[in-house]
Amino acid sequence: MDNNNNNNQFENNDQNQATPTPTPEPRKRQRGGLTLTKVAVTALVAGLLGGGAAYGGITYLNNSGINDTAVPAGSNKSGNASTSNVTVNVSSQSTKAFNQVKGAMVSVINLQKQNSSSSTLGQLFGAESSGSNSKSKSELEEASEGSGVVYKKDGNTAYIVTNNHVVSGSSALRVVTSSGKQLQAKLVGKDSVTDLAVLKVNGSDLKTVASFGNSDKVKVGETALAIGSPLGSQYATSLTEGIISAKKRTIETTNSSGTQTGNATVIQTDAAINPGNSGGALINVGGQVVGITSSKIASDAEGTSVEGMGFAIPSNEVVNIINQLVKKGKVVRPALAITYVDLANVSSAQQKSILKLPSNVESGVVVMSASAGSPAKKAGLTKYDVITAMGGHQISDQSTLRDILYTYKLNDTVSMTYYHNGKKKTANVKLTETSSQLSSSTSANSES
Repeated sequence: MDNNNNNNQFENNDQNQATPTPTPEPRKRQRGGLTLTKVAVTALVAGLLGGGAAYGGITYLNNSGINDTAVPAGSNKSGNASTSNVTVNVSSQSTKAFNQVKGAMVSVINLQKQNSSSSTLGQLFGAESSGSNSKSKSELEEASEGSGVVYKKDGNTAYIVTNNHVVSGSSALRVVTSSGKQLQAKLVGKDSVTDLAVLKVNGSDLKTVASFGNSDKVKVGETALAIGSPLGSQYATSLTEGIISAKKRTIETTNSSGTQTGNATVIQTDAAINPGNSGGALINVGGQVVGITSSKIASDAEGTSVEGMGFAIPSNEVVNIINQLVKKGKVVRPALAITYVDLANVSSAQQKSILKLPSNVESGVVVMSASAGSPAKKAGLTKYDVITAMGGHQISDQSTLRDILYTYKLNDTVSMTYYHNGKKKTANVKLTETSSQLSSSTSANSES
């Protein structure tokens, strides 16, 4: 069996791995017909439930033996209603926190180009185009909606943080303020790894700016409030309440194609997170933003539905990424410049015959290629080497390799343990290459 065939089998095995992951929650724009259908179905179900309850009630009354007493005759004036002059002054901490932040909440609309052509009636029936009667043009259409938080103003410039997946693929961006005003937005920078993006708008009419709290200080069980635009700007500045379910939950992350890209440490909450909430604020009762809502789990790998499992990017990480995006428009991370697959996706027979691994090596990543002049190549790594540890931390799979790598900075030196032809080796790797310098890989996973 030659190396090319082995390589392909490694890749096919890697593609077969399926892992349930949280689902990002932007709200896809829908045509009126589809939206009306959903409303109609909901109304129909409600009607059926109401009809069932009424039918049962009639059956019960008919069999209850109640006398058919006549309804009193005369004027209906005695049926007038009135409101009580007793009022309740509700001023909870949740209400105060919401009022403090709501003016800083916006809806973010992702506009994308859609190719459309105007056709004559003759063209619809197969007649040839005359040329002048047919035009092809690109139009911007609303592709999806999410949420955002105004976190700073500098003169008339306002800065907004949202999710990367809210703005991904956009040809243009529009922001709708809490007062309903629409503003053009410009992308300052975005980062797919942390799923964060920064926008700026003319904020002359924006009066409220949200402040970030210390996400390390949140406690499990404390009240958490989520503010965003579930189902889009029609329901902008919606508030849901829950608690902090976990302050440091590790979840798997995926890119737009569904490939696992690593792990993220997030805040878990049972406050309702719905499509359109992505990029919105998770706040404490003091009105401080402690997280940016990004995803939820709606079902597990077996299809079992779950409720109340939403996630938010911790505010401390949000601030760190914002500052890098504002400064450089991107986040600069070190890279090994290799492509690789999980050892778990290589058959035990190939682990023995091709990789020549000892039987006690059960986890790691298999190097499929190392770019010329890259940090990995300079350290001596070659195809079919198996990396098992970095910086003293064990490598269980591709996501842990990426997570450990991203804890280092450019020009740091990190120790690496790997197996070459079955022999254990160590090397010091100087991380002189950035992820932005990597060319995209089409055949195997690579850190980016």
